[in-house]
Amino acid sequence: MKLTKDVVEHIYSGLLGKVIGVQLGSPIEGMWYNRIKNTYGEITNYLFNYDFYAADDDINGPLLFLRGLEDGGHGKNMTAQDVGDALLNYAPYEHGFFWWGGYGISTEHTAYLNLRAGVKAGESGSVELNGSTVAEQIGGQIFIDTWGLVTPGEPDLAAKLAAKAASVTHGGNGIYGGVFIASCVSYAFVEKDVRKIIEKGLSYIPADCEYARVVRDVIKFHDEHPDDWRACYLYVRENWGYEKYPGNCHIIPNTAVIILSLLYGGGDYSRTVCICNMCGWDTDCNAGNVGAIMGVVCGIDGIDDKWVKPVNDLIVCSGVVGKYNITDAASSALYIAHLAAELTGEKLPEPYGALYEADPYACSFELPKSTQAINVLCAEKDEEVTFDKKRYGEGEVPPKPRYSLSNSAETAFDGERSLKVKVKYPRDGERVFVFKRTYYHPSDFSDSRYDPSFSPVAYPGQTVKAGAYIPADTYSVSAAPFYYDERNGKFGFGEKVTLKAGEWNSFELNIPKIKAGLIRCVGVCFDVANPEKKRKDFVCHIDALSIVGNANYTIDFSKEKREYWAWKHVEVSQFTRLKGLLYLADGQLNLSGPDFAEAYTGDADWKDYSCSFALTPVAGKEHFVNVRVQGAMRSYAVGFDGGEFCIKKNLNGYKKLIGTKVKWSEGLEYRIDIKVKGNTISAKLDGEHEISFTDEKSPLLRGSVGVSNFNGSHTLYREITIK
Repeated sequence: MKLTKDVVEHIYSGLLGKVIGVQLGSPIEGMWYNRIKNTYGEITNYLFNYDFYAADDDINGPLLFLRGLEDGGHGKNMTAQDVGDALLNYAPYEHGFFWWGGYGISTEHTAYLNLRAGVKAGESGSVELNGSTVAEQIGGQIFIDTWGLVTPGEPDLAAKLAAKAASVTHGGNGIYGGVFIASCVSYAFVEKDVRKIIEKGLSYIPADCEYARVVRDVIKFHDEHPDDWRACYLYVRENWGYEKYPGNCHIIPNTAVIILSLLYGGGDYSRTVCICNMCGWDTDCNAGNVGAIMGVVCGIDGIDDKWVKPVNDLIVCSGVVGKYNITDAASSALYIAHLAAELTGEKLPEPYGALYEADPYACSFELPKSTQAINVLCAEKDEEVTFDKKRYGEGEVPPKPRYSLSNSAETAFDGERSLKVKVKYPRDGERVFVFKRTYYHPSDFSDSRYDPSFSPVAYPGQTVKAGAYIPADTYSVSAAPFYYDERNGKFGFGEKVTLKAGEWNSFELNIPKIKAGLIRCVGVCFDVANPEKKRKDFVCHIDALSIVGNANYTIDFSKEKREYWAWKHVEVSQFTRLKGLLYLADGQLNLSGPDFAEAYTGDADWKDYSCSFALTPVAGKEHFVNVRVQGAMRSYAVGFDGGEFCIKKNLNGYKKLIGTKVKWSEGLEYRIDIKVKGNTISAKLDGEHEISFTDEKSPLLRGSVGVSNFNGSHTLYREITIK
């Protein structure tokens, strides 16, 4: 299928459809039909209004496992090991990401530990190794939708890739479920009849497998009773219900619910996801799967705004690469479309090709209905402003916002669309901040199940760019780009410009080098004069909001904070932890672990840079810092290995590249300076001992920074400087 502009937009609607389904189902995940019916009756809308929705396994897996396609570099010949390596690379060790229920209990946990122990991907999730109960739980299909989105209109290829991907963590019906869902998503790009989509999915799995039997059984019941989905649910529960299958969340009962909702939904997105949730069981997983299929079938215009607007495009993940944990549906869809083009050797259609080439993370708003997680804050003149979410006590009702956001084709700075902001009856001197959050705290979120942690997506040294516009001379308006440095509680504003109606203005603002800064948000601030107290809406547009250029900053650990997600989950601000004990004490970062410990910060897309680390060995013999970090299994490490100062490479396991003998002592602080340029890594210890290595074999040419140690070591880090 040719990758057209329309196809890219259906990739977006499919991904957004999944995100909506997950958020709709999350509050009642694990509930059964009767309890949902008695508590909520007919579901027609979200059951909970999230401030921001934190990470979920149903989103982590689809977005981050898909990166194995790019990392592995095998294209259409992708292997199971490519996806297995992605699991090891992007999932933190036994926290966040998905349910870590224990070996032999949680399917994904079991497969992860198998892979860690050296079991080959494909065997790692098999029935032969793990038994059918573990292998045939639901994960084989809940992480799989993106393999259909990345192969639009190519269900043969979707089935092939999905079989490889699902085999990493699952076996038997777990794999069949992955193949079925991915091929249905793919086929939905060319076929809008849901019954035909289901039949196509069935054509890729054995006709006599249990998965196929339950699908056929539900189809048969629907044909005989086409108007009563509740009767169908009772039939499903009696014949294919949870009680008949072992394990925590078996794939077969939930598959029956997916087919039921697809058939009885009548081709309507809203009706389909609502029926799916009213059936109960694994509601967020099931609604996520049908949401992806129906999102492609219906397109963005077929997804009601009541579902789209509360999500605001925001996607939060809880992988170990902090930058990838703050994203949005539009940017993620563009990445998936880019991978789809790579698979077929095509170019992304315009305008998406040029947008991706220029800056894949920019807020361009070119995808219809996209808002890319932009927020608005209205403040009185001289009012002290922060960007924390206000919490309300029990019984308090938060005020309705005076503003609205919408994607608009009325005007654009670049391309065809922009983001339209409307504020009701502005006050004289009111400031309207239109901004992107570039860092999140636990207090921002309404939930905390797959607790994420973050690296910022904007840094001192970088430049904020944006376009701003007002359509009419209703008010006298001036505007300026801004950033907010949370650590120091200070705003930075660019040059203020008086806006003329009907004319776009281009803004740029350099964020200066800030010691111990943390950029919380960037955007455009509009100052509105309304001395006559006009009762008319203020309207503005923004477009092409991007963060470009190189970082230049210092992390001072005396200024960093503990991030409390739950009593048993405390992280360190700006860091994502792979494994080990990571905490702040006496103004320093502490890292320790019995076998290995690692944590990362910064931008995974940094290329050439220099960095400096102040570290103190406390106990043990292996103390390191990391550069070019692309995840848990892809980085370089520089530091002490016994009596050597050395460089190691981690490409699915650390190997020493070069070293020189040095003397060092516990309790003394050392400075390690590193420069990475192209495929050469150069390092100095206290400005004296220098080592360098040019990596000619599969060099890592981008990545963030980190800290690590091994074999029962404890290390202190006082500061990190990146330039």
